[in-house]
Amino acid sequence: MRFGTDGLRGVAGAELTPELALALGRAAARVLGANRWFVGRDPRRSGGLLTAALSAGLAAEGADVTDLGVLCTPGVAFWSDADGAPAAVVSASHNPFADNGIKLFAAGGRKLADEVERRIEAELRLCSGASNSAGCTPGRSGVDLGTVAPMHGASERYGDHLVASLEGRDLAGLRVVLDTANGAGVDTAPAVLRRLGCELATLLGAEPDGLNINDGCGSTHLVPLAEAVVATGADLGIALDGDADRCLAVDHRGDMVDGDQMLAVLALDLRERRRLEKDTLVVTVMSNLALHQAMAEAGVRLETTAVGDRYVLDRMEEGGYVLGGEQSGHVILRRLATTGDGLLTALHLLDVVKRSGRPLAELAGVVRRLPQVLVNVRVTGAAKEALAASDEVELAVAEVQAELGETGRVLLRPSGTEPLVRVMVEAPTDAQAEEVANRLADVVRNALA
Repeated sequence: MRFGTDGLRGVAGAELTPELALALGRAAARVLGANRWFVGRDPRRSGGLLTAALSAGLAAEGADVTDLGVLCTPGVAFWSDADGAPAAVVSASHNPFADNGIKLFAAGGRKLADEVERRIEAELRLCSGASNSAGCTPGRSGVDLGTVAPMHGASERYGDHLVASLEGRDLAGLRVVLDTANGAGVDTAPAVLRRLGCELATLLGAEPDGLNINDGCGSTHLVPLAEAVVATGADLGIALDGDADRCLAVDHRGDMVDGDQMLAVLALDLRERRRLEKDTLVVTVMSNLALHQAMAEAGVRLETTAVGDRYVLDRMEEGGYVLGGEQSGHVILRRLATTGDGLLTALHLLDVVKRSGRPLAELAGVVRRLPQVLVNVRVTGAAKEALAASDEVELAVAEVQAELGETGRVLLRPSGTEPLVRVMVEAPTDAQAEEVANRLADVVRNALA
């Protein structure tokens, strides 16, 4: 296995095995060093076993491991930042329960640079099922082994940080439906919202059993949330994903508010309060053209990166920017977090709603999304290299972009986690976007299959 857009991910027990997790622990400890590590996980069934194996690998290299238990990805990153120690999260984010994954953070809560991931991969190849003679050096002697110990109250301390981020303000008077996706935010999110005075009209996806994470709930399944908001007359709804590093919302009418719209709401509020550094917002290539148009009209600059919140964060830190994120709901508030944080995003979105006295539907309406169609084309071999080498595909993309002009956009992107090429088209109408996307997908399929 190799690192994808966000760590290692695969079918638990088949691709991501305990043996691999143990070897990854050893490899990560050797490359990143440090005497202390934090480890957390989401509640899926395979999480306990994989966390134990990963922790054993870290301890075998002399690291003392603090097991944070079930805690969301941004919560683990918070502890990594607060204590200056590297960390790992056992989670497959929004994937179904059968999958699992491992995300690594360098000391300070930062996701790893590509070069560091390559070094860990090289070490992992030596330690994963290899004999010592193949290059994997022995582990520590008994006296040099690290320890593995649980931490109690990790979620509460992280919750304190979230509450403090509102600088003494509260959310009293807002009535919200919350969906925690039967995931890692199941305890922290409701507790924090209630501490801030928010009324929870209904709580969805709040009974994890190890199998039902993201199952018909959370940010990838917004219909139940939308129905509950309308049925209860709530002000809005918030949906987290399985590891709570992203969120999406629905307004009082049950209409989706995506990451682009949330970024626009937050950017305009920060700009109004003179807190949007250099009047700049950082987004990825997947952001809707309508966000670009709306921000240009409002006088906000956009910086664009590759897909992945770590690339967004890199650009933010290079330029000294404070807000960035993805259409999928990964939003980084850099003054407050080192990674995407779904609950932090939700709190600050709710804060804007309360302070402005305007409904979310009105605030989010600044971005009128163009119809967007995404078609995944399965390919053989290395999708990135094959796509770059295809003159046929390049010509087809150029022709379609010329056809759309400034009214639409085309993006072809190799997946970072699967053998897929993602064909994305934005156009003035749904019918045109679908027709163009399918036409381009056929070209990719014929050229690269």
